[in-house]
Amino acid sequence: MDDSLSLPPKKWPELKSGWVWLCGAGPGDPGLLTLHALNALRQANVVVYDALVSAEILEWAPKAELIYAGKRGGKPSAKQRDISLKLVDLARKGRKVLRLKGGDPFVFGRGGEEAQTLVQHGIPIRIIPGISAGIGGLAYAGIPVTHRDVNQSVTFVTGHDQSGDTPGSIDWEGIARGSQVIVIYMGMRHISQITERLILAGREPSEPLAFVTSATLETQQVFESTLGNAVEDAKAYKIKAPAIICIGKAVLMRQVLDWKSIESGQLPRNLDPLSRGRPAESA
Repeated sequence: MDDSLSLPPKKWPELKSGWVWLCGAGPGDPGLLTLHALNALRQANVVVYDALVSAEILEWAPKAELIYAGKRGGKPSAKQRDISLKLVDLARKGRKVLRLKGGDPFVFGRGGEEAQTLVQHGIPIRIIPGISAGIGGLAYAGIPVTHRDVNQSVTFVTGHDQSGDTPGSIDWEGIARGSQVIVIYMGMRHISQITERLILAGREPSEPLAFVTSATLETQQVFESTLGNAVEDAKAYKIKAPAIICIGKAVLMRQVLDWKSIESGQLPRNLDPLSRGRPAESA
């Protein structure tokens, strides 16, 4: 990684001693980092980072102490309260603290909890949004989360709650009826229960579904399936977390918008996947 990359002329915010900036690192590809995030990395003298933050991104903080605080399902992980209090302690010691989280800190990233703890302890904060995997990761898969010929609504949900179970507070029946496209974070562990609930609530088993793993990275893989076959296909292809799951007709747009395949010289599979035989219309 070339850490000589310079920021364009601008009066950039200063990360001061005793402050904590909560920053989204994006879904994985270092190129999707924001300029505000790069500015933060250049100034921080301690970076507390999550499991999905790549080594390439951390190279942009050559002067910082790096503290790992990753949380992965089924593996020993730091407790959320301990992470939050660690941020408080670092700030009180006068450090310039960057809390670096995958995706966006306020989208299923517990950034709101950490920010709340910091404010309650009198620590000044700044929030730096990032590109969420449920948008950026699907874009890298050639799946637009909105398309005017497909959907006017999209729902983002988490596949598990604080206890690790399928969230009991989610109205799966309401989502099944009311959302044209559903994007699920952290849903692999409970994919069987989720798909069963959606089908029982009226979604068609034939509805398109896609799994996106290692979103935006060189190792990204996309597996296309259907709501009814998702569990079987997940086992057959040995799909592992972390993965984004997208359900809805938007998945069909990958047949024409799979730009990663086009980049490698492959032709689109279908120039108008929603047409059912009619000629493609010009914009």
